[in-house]
Amino acid sequence: MGGRSTGLVGAADTPPEATAVVTGEAVAARVRDTLEDVFDTVAETRVDIVALLEGVSVGEHGPVTADLAALRPGLHARLAARALVSGVGFVTAPGLLTDVPAWLEWWQAGTDGTVRPLLLDLDPEHSAYSDYTHWDWFTLPRDTGQRAVAGPYVDYLCSDEYSLTLSAPVTVGGRFAGVAAADVYLRHFEAAVMPLLKRLPGSAHLVNARGRVAASTDPHHLVGSLTKGPDFAALVAGPSEPGRFGGLRVYRCDGVPLVLLVSDD
Repeated sequence: MGGRSTGLVGAADTPPEATAVVTGEAVAARVRDTLEDVFDTVAETRVDIVALLEGVSVGEHGPVTADLAALRPGLHARLAARALVSGVGFVTAPGLLTDVPAWLEWWQAGTDGTVRPLLLDLDPEHSAYSDYTHWDWFTLPRDTGQRAVAGPYVDYLCSDEYSLTLSAPVTVGGRFAGVAAADVYLRHFEAAVMPLLKRLPGSAHLVNARGRVAASTDPHHLVGSLTKGPDFAALVAGPSEPGRFGGLRVYRCDGVPLVLLVSDD
């Protein structure tokens, strides 16, 4: 990220509303709105997946990889419509498809605006990433039945970029079928939320349900690190009310699995 200008011209040209102090409640609401747009992409993808799998399940065979091609028009359209989303798709539960043990129907936006598939070797004899079932973006929705924000982490699976992955469980006929998910490059997320965090009266950081820092203006809580605090998972799930933890004020980003912590300094 670029540094802020210290010149008098730059300061004079900065709109007052861009530097005015804001409340923790206001920032938490803005973060929620930013990520809800990405979760809309996940929700739309999940609707398509469920409709597809329910249609296949009444046929003579179980779903196969070729069936998932029907998802592609919707995935392409969502990548084109939402600038914050860098990748989107369906990650199947092992054993769901009858022709392969595991599969990612995943599409990504290139820097030139093109949409391309993720071509991934999932052969356990050749690929270190063949078992994706231990990653937070898969385990959290599977185990909790809730939406999740995983990361930030270096996404060796898809892009080698520092990323967040937003995901939600896909269930068909009472059976967990996998997750619908969308990736957001961390640099894009930070560009969206850091100006807000910097306007808070104290240093601040955003954490996910695991306590991993997703964005921060606090040098004691670096992005990507795990931080101690209240039961973040309980705050994310509700109905626990935000309050205080040590010298921090705690705000839930209602409906989105992130928590904002703001220091008193």
